[in-house]
Amino acid sequence: MLRLTALILWPSFLVAIVAEGFFFSLFDPDDLAFAGTPIVLSRLATYTLGFFCFWIFCSLSSLITCYLTRVPNSADPPA
Repeated sequence: MLRLTALILWPSFLVAIVAEGFFFSLFDPDDLAFAGTPIVLSRLATYTLGFFCFWIFCSLSSLITCYLTRVPNSADPPA
């Protein structure tokens, strides 16, 4: 279980770092808005919230990949 957690969280952490860097090099946190309402968080809070959102989405991607590698192929005969 610990190995599976590491297989999911570590790569997603690294990709979230890169995604955060790309996203916030293109968009200024003070110019962001959610549903038309400006975000009234500090820059650091916006960076932190953005990082955790990227990390969650990347973790879900890694989790789905791990799940799909473990799902038996329907063409394989039953054991």
